[in-house]
Amino acid sequence: MDRTSQAVQRQILVMGAPLFEIGLFKPSARDQGQAVMIPRTWDIDTLTKSIPWLRLQNADGRNIYIRPKGEHDLSLVDDLAEASVQRMKSTGFAPALVVETSPGNFQAWLKHSRSLSPELSTAAARVLAELFDGDLAAADWRHFGRLAGFTNRKDKYRGNDGLFPFVRVIEATGTRYPASDHFLQVVEAQLRLRSQAEEANRSRSIQTRPTRELSPIARFRDNGRYEGDGTRIDLAYAIYAFSNGAPEAQVAAAIRSRDLSHKGTEKRQDKYVERTIRKALSVVGRQVGSFQR
Repeated sequence: MDRTSQAVQRQILVMGAPLFEIGLFKPSARDQGQAVMIPRTWDIDTLTKSIPWLRLQNADGRNIYIRPKGEHDLSLVDDLAEASVQRMKSTGFAPALVVETSPGNFQAWLKHSRSLSPELSTAAARVLAELFDGDLAAADWRHFGRLAGFTNRKDKYRGNDGLFPFVRVIEATGTRYPASDHFLQVVEAQLRLRSQAEEANRSRSIQTRPTRELSPIARFRDNGRYEGDGTRIDLAYAIYAFSNGAPEAQVAAAIRSRDLSHKGTEKRQDKYVERTIRKALSVVGRQVGSFQR
């Protein structure tokens, strides 16, 4: 087996995904009327058999990248100095795979104790990049890393002899890092706090919107588009009123201004009003949150 095939096999076996996405990237291809990125999704066997074709593409100027397909248990930390890699090892974050992408520059793949959702995976990657001085721009759950065994075709790495450096596997233990369980608990707690803060901000945004003079609910009841459907009218009015800063008590009073006896007992009527208000607030909250993002 040649050195390229050995490097590829070593990397993909350690990464351990059943499927990989391969990216063949060549910025100058656009000027030649070709695709800048050629994507492929392959299993291990197909990827191994495709190494000769990848070598040809690499020789033609394409950089060869790899990432797991779908959700996975890995985090990539890009653009690391050797000192950062050593600090990972000494603090419980020993990488499963270390790849040298250019002389003195490394990518580390950390293996978690379980597969992560996209949100958690991106959050974990960002925290790891911050902890170990990695590239924050590359910190997300779907970022490509370089595939070992091929050359790094960036012009700035071309040597005086006109040759490009090979991407090399430096370490390939395949083991999960010791701090995994505790680290994920901390990141998950941070995500919960962030979600709670965003929800509180959305609620404050709704509550602090300036109130303007509202159209009465009677206008909604007279509007033929609702075909006299009281439930649709109440919800439409509630959404309109909350969107314009009305307090809950005002909206509830407007809904109760019609006869609700057909809803049943007073208790059932109260629940109907409560459901309508809760649903309207949910709709308005989503609208505000979408606008803020």
